[in-house]
Amino acid sequence: MLGLYNIKVQLNAFLKEIGELTYFTVRFFREVFKRPFEFKELLRQCYNMGNRSLFLVGITGFIIGLVLTLQTRPTLLEFGAVSWMPSMVGISIVREIGPIITALVCAGRIGSGIGAELGSMRVTEQIEAMEVSGTNPFKYLVVTRVLAVTLMLPLLVIVGDAIALLGSYLVENVKGNVSFMLYLNQVFNALEFGDIIPATIKTFFFGLAIGLVGCFKGYYCKNGTAGVGIAANSAVVFSSLLLFIIDFIAVFVTDIFYDL
Repeated sequence: MLGLYNIKVQLNAFLKEIGELTYFTVRFFREVFKRPFEFKELLRQCYNMGNRSLFLVGITGFIIGLVLTLQTRPTLLEFGAVSWMPSMVGISIVREIGPIITALVCAGRIGSGIGAELGSMRVTEQIEAMEVSGTNPFKYLVVTRVLAVTLMLPLLVIVGDAIALLGSYLVENVKGNVSFMLYLNQVFNALEFGDIIPATIKTFFFGLAIGLVGCFKGYYCKNGTAGVGIAANSAVVFSSLLLFIIDFIAVFVTDIFYDL
C-alpha cells in the first residue's frame, strides 16, 4: 500500500509539473509578441549559446563521423558494398544522428546553464528585484533565452553535420583512398530535400524544448542554493526525455508523409 501511495504521489507531482510547463509555454508565446522587444539581450544570448557551444558540438560531430564510419565500414566491405559508405553515412547523419546528438549535447551544455543561471537569480531574489523595479523579468530573461536556443540550435546542427561528414571523409580517405570531391558528390547525390527539410524543421522544436524546460526549471527554482543544482540537473533530464519524444513524433509524421 505504501508503494502504491508513493507512485500516486509521484504521478500527481509529474502531472502537475506538466500542467505548469504547459502554462509556462502558453505564457511564453503570449509574451514573445509584446513590446518591448529585447533585441540586444537576444543577440547576447545568441552569442553565449551559439558561439560558446560551437567547439563542443564540433568535437562531438567529428567523433560521430569517425566512429560511425569505422564501425560500419567492415560490414559493408564484407558484403562488397563499401562504395555505399558516403551515401549511408550522409543520410544517417543528416536525417537522425546529427540533429539528436547535437540537441542532447546542447541540452547538457545550454539547458543546465539556463537552469542554474535563472535558479541562482531566483534564490538570490534578483528576479523579484526586477519585478519591483518595473522590469518584466519573464520578457527579459525567459523570452530572450528561449528564442536564442531556438534560433541557434539549427545552426549548430548544420555545423555539427558538416564536421561529422568531414570526420567520415577522413576515414574513407585513409582506408579507401577516396577523394574529397567524390565523397561529397556521393553524399549529396544520396540526399534529397525530403531528408534535409524535416531534419531542419525538427531542430527548431528541439531548441524550443531545451529553452523552455531550462527556463521553467530555473525560473521556478525553490529550496535555496540546493535547488539550483536540482534545477540544472532536472532541466537536462527532462529536456533530454522531451527531445526523444519530439524526435519520435517527427519521424512518425515524416514516415506518414512519405507513405502518401
